[in-house]
Amino acid sequence: MKALRSAGVLAATLALPLALSGQVPVEVPAGAPARYHDLPPVRRQAEEMQVWVEARVTRVLPALMAEYGVDMWILSMREYGEDPVFWSIISETTFAARRRSIYVFTRQADGSVERLALGGSDQGGLFRIYRSPHPTPTGRPAELWGDEQWRLLNEIVTDRDPSTIVLNIDDTWAFADGLGAGEREALERALGPRYLARVKREPRLATDYISVRVPEMMPRYREIEETVHAIISEAFSNSVITPGVTTTEDVVWWLRQRVVDLGMTTWFQPSVAVQRAGEVPAEGPVVIQRGDMLWTDFGVIAMRLKTDTQHNGYVLREGETDVPDGLKACLRASNRMQDIQLQEMHPGRTGNEALHAALARMREEGITGSLYSHPIGDHGHGAGPLIGLWDRQEGVPGRGDAKIRPSTWFSIELQATVPVAEFGGKGVSCRQEEEAYLDAKGDRHWVFRRQDKFHLVW
Repeated sequence: MKALRSAGVLAATLALPLALSGQVPVEVPAGAPARYHDLPPVRRQAEEMQVWVEARVTRVLPALMAEYGVDMWILSMREYGEDPVFWSIISETTFAARRRSIYVFTRQADGSVERLALGGSDQGGLFRIYRSPHPTPTGRPAELWGDEQWRLLNEIVTDRDPSTIVLNIDDTWAFADGLGAGEREALERALGPRYLARVKREPRLATDYISVRVPEMMPRYREIEETVHAIISEAFSNSVITPGVTTTEDVVWWLRQRVVDLGMTTWFQPSVAVQRAGEVPAEGPVVIQRGDMLWTDFGVIAMRLKTDTQHNGYVLREGETDVPDGLKACLRASNRMQDIQLQEMHPGRTGNEALHAALARMREEGITGSLYSHPIGDHGHGAGPLIGLWDRQEGVPGRGDAKIRPSTWFSIELQATVPVAEFGGKGVSCRQEEEAYLDAKGDRHWVFRRQDKFHLVW
């Protein structure tokens, strides 16, 4: 089949529902306090998430298969050995692969994609499912099992006779390496020599499918991110912190509990730490004192979407009414780094190219710091190009060589180091992380907004 140059087609396809539904990005006022947003009831969540999955398999996947010239994509997995892609193609009512689940995607002449499931459910009608015609004691058709499942797969492949078949095998991208070793052996036997010769490695199909967002997801994600800001604002306030009494560990567990109370969960243990004038506190729980600069790294999971946010706070000393000027300068430096990072994230550039361009501009402006932004969405450290690592400022081979795409989300993660007179002239690290997105045109926006003022504890 002829591969289409579909990047523009994909962008136009993704942009259409946004315009129709009125979900136009709006600028959130900087001075307005972040608000909590309740998640909808679980049933409504499932309905909303089903719309997202259907949009992805019917709009995103066909365009990507055409772009990369893929005629057939086979995902095969067993319970407890799910392919990373599995979580991006299933309904909210599915929690694991069933026995063995095989999903076969075949590109059609009209550009659509046939979706078959051999084992498991139809995922809310997204797949045409095959069941064995053989009766069981209950009178219901038996599920596919063992050799019967592999024979049917061979029949499907033979009947469709694809020129190219993609299997998820890759030594760089975990997102494109979901075919287990035993599963691969069985699948290759089922394909046989004729079709095994047509298998090609195309990790971009899995990684891009996972990373590309549909605009229907953004309104909910923006509410989740605003809720994250509201949680941090409350955590770094006198509602939670009593200077001289509350420890950093107390705040960590308050964050964990607050998330659970809101019907969400976390994908990593939150971090809370302080920087202060004089000696650097030892590792472990530290009693929060007046004059401390606070920091948190905090991420939630809501409706299968991940967030990853780092904010800073300050505990006012007796008689202080504002943050010291030196700390304000530090935050301005990290804000400037955020500006530079977003400006250099041009679609079509690799992560390494965006990193090098941003670091060069930082050097020109005399900013000391490091960049380590990453994609986010279905996974916290998501599919797509890395833009540095904290210990790899020269670039990241492999994962940094992937190209930035429109309609993707990123955590803009970085730190600026600035000497602060009020802290004895020592270097203070302002670490920040905020969610941003590229729309279908490639323009960059903050999902909610970024932090440009310290959270205050009085």
